[in-house]
Amino acid sequence: MHRYISLFISIMSALLFVNPASSKNVIGAEDVKSILNRLDSELDRRDIYLNMRHASIDSLKAIVAGKNISAEERLECLLQLGDSYNVLNTDSALTFYAKGYDLSLSLGLDSVSTRFKLRTATYLPLLAFITEAADRFNAIDRESLPDGLMLEYYDAARQMYSYIASYYINYPEIYDPYMKKSQDAQAKLLPLLEDGSPRFLLNQGEYFFYHQQYSKAKAVLLLLLDRIPEEDNLYARACHLLADIAKARGEHNAYVYYLALSAIADTRGATLEVSSLQELGRIMYLHGDVRHAYDYLSAALSEAVECNAPLRIIQSSNIFPIIESAHKAELRKSTVRIYIVMPIMAVLLAVLAITLYVLHRKNRLMNRMAVKLEEANNTKDVYISQFLNLCSIYMDKLNQFNKMVNRKIITGKVDDLLKLTKQGKFIEEQSKEFYDVFDDAFLHIYPSFVSEVNKLLREEERIILRDGEKLNTDLRIIAFMRLGIEESTRIAQMLNYSVYTIYTYRNKLKNRAISRDTFEEDVMKIKSMA
Repeated sequence: MHRYISLFISIMSALLFVNPASSKNVIGAEDVKSILNRLDSELDRRDIYLNMRHASIDSLKAIVAGKNISAEERLECLLQLGDSYNVLNTDSALTFYAKGYDLSLSLGLDSVSTRFKLRTATYLPLLAFITEAADRFNAIDRESLPDGLMLEYYDAARQMYSYIASYYINYPEIYDPYMKKSQDAQAKLLPLLEDGSPRFLLNQGEYFFYHQQYSKAKAVLLLLLDRIPEEDNLYARACHLLADIAKARGEHNAYVYYLALSAIADTRGATLEVSSLQELGRIMYLHGDVRHAYDYLSAALSEAVECNAPLRIIQSSNIFPIIESAHKAELRKSTVRIYIVMPIMAVLLAVLAITLYVLHRKNRLMNRMAVKLEEANNTKDVYISQFLNLCSIYMDKLNQFNKMVNRKIITGKVDDLLKLTKQGKFIEEQSKEFYDVFDDAFLHIYPSFVSEVNKLLREEERIILRDGEKLNTDLRIIAFMRLGIEESTRIAQMLNYSVYTIYTYRNKLKNRAISRDTFEEDVMKIKSMA
């Protein structure tokens, strides 16, 4: 009874004392214009917020890598790393959850290992591992869980089933049962949450929304906005729910306003696993605001790819035709500008032709100096040439992939896209092509690289390449080190390996070296071609 009295008081407080930014009874066109301008400014600062999150993550990584840290502290840091990554890069989040699970399991900490298992099951659907997520979750014996884990158990169920349902939003016969499971879990979660806490208010508001009690839902969510900072992920989720409420009520201005506010919160919180910006871009396009539609959809697509979550990539792929239409609209406007600019360009081209003629004459007088300069900068030229070659290849591949995606979407073969992303065949092909180009480029600059590396290794540990092989994984890792790329994270990204795999390779290479302690310094002394 006390719980319901507290809830009633909270709702009444929300109606009377929420902050001005979130308590507008009627949101007008000027409010929408103002919030969209603010969103534009925040998107311009997106990299700043991402760098701040990465700095925080790097600090946690440094703590985990330290020696003076207890097992319990290391486990807590691994959990925080996974939680930091789950809105930034799903692969990385699952990697840290897996490390935490293995460590806690080896220490016999069953409750802690279950926490990591629940986290993993929650976010596996974002990578399209639906069956694996459900199997992992169902393998947990709910009856044997301690009271302290019941909250996390039902929260994981709520989120996991909601993610799974998202894949089937156009198939009600599949979507509805999964959403029912999510809502049932939420109903069991609510009594376990601290009354009046931010998580309680969010889930309470969502519960009211799903039961079409829109006034109660809005009051609770507005109260939540008044209690938490804007960059909090709960703030973004609450605003998205408020947008859904406005949509259900037919309040267009409020719908756009809260979607924009949700996108601002996502941007400030460096959250890439988002849906508000996608939806906002779609609405902008439908209402004729092509500029905002293009900006928001482009940013949303970039974030979906960077987050590497197939669920969001599939959702983004459905918006490709809208992006194309926006492009065409912009091109039509650009055509008019081109007709104006063309005469000016003609004059500039004439000036350029005269300038080139003069430069050509001067160039003949400077041939000898140019030869010497070319010899001095030969290595730099090779770098640039190979880089441009690689860019050309990848631009061509990207264009082919874009055409293929458009064909699949136009023909309704979205499932083929999902299959393609799950199999990873495209990534494997691109990785192999990258290796070939990189090997040629690097060996052109460092022709004696293999023999120089072998001089640093013990005789029985020297690298022997197979027929037709230019560099292997060991040599590529050393090559990146020679190019000054020290971080295992960057090497892992470029070679399409996990950070743990790169770390293992580097450690084994040091063990094979004649001088383990100076191995990396010795690598940096390998000379390029003269």
